[in-house]
Amino acid sequence: MKASRITAVGAVAASAVVVLSSPCFAHVSVQPEGTAAKGGYAVVDFKVPNERDNASTTKLEINFPADHPLSSVMPEPVQGWDIKVTKSELDKPIDSHGEQITEAVSKVTWTAKGDGIKAGFFQKFPVSVGALPEDTDELVFKAIQTYSNDEVVRWIEVPQEGQEEPENPAPVLALSEAEEDGHSHGSSTAEESTDDASAAAANTASDTAEPADSTDTTARVLAVVGIVVGAAGVAYGVLAGRRRSNA
Repeated sequence: MKASRITAVGAVAASAVVVLSSPCFAHVSVQPEGTAAKGGYAVVDFKVPNERDNASTTKLEINFPADHPLSSVMPEPVQGWDIKVTKSELDKPIDSHGEQITEAVSKVTWTAKGDGIKAGFFQKFPVSVGALPEDTDELVFKAIQTYSNDEVVRWIEVPQEGQEEPENPAPVLALSEAEEDGHSHGSSTAEESTDDASAAAANTASDTAEPADSTDTTARVLAVVGIVVGAAGVAYGVLAGRRRSNA
């Protein structure tokens, strides 16, 4: 009976490890290189994992928020990928450094020239963006991922605070507060972003695909392993105490 209880505890813990290690944690996401401060400029990376064992990711579409248009959007060249920037007319012009902007980037599309992102790997797609809005705490970018077998996954569900993460969450960029001088530019200024993009174009340098096992998943697994070891120790202590009492 005692052995059965220990076995049950181990089974539950092992199941937790499997759940935390499953591909459900792998989806298109966006993170800044440094900070993304309100009113400033930043370089953000759209991270795209390949979740299929029998197909490669060959196309990525990132739709930019229409409710908070950005006056400057410059993707960095990525080796092995063609990039198309789509602009659209704005319903309401925005002011950028004293100039009226009547159109803004609405979508950036990356299309693989070769195999794309193979199974077990991910790819980062860097984009310089700004000026970031000052009247919101986050920007939602809806993404569409296409595989070599023509399967399309739409990462367009907006996560809601206090609710479980949706099955296909849209990438969300959290914005930090602007610095006191009001001129925070995050990880780079507009001029630096332009220089970086030009240098990247000249050298055709880019991040190559990397293994998809993320640090986050590793941390989760290690945490659960710690829980398993702790639970086993407690169970052993309880059983040992009972043996002494029975003796």
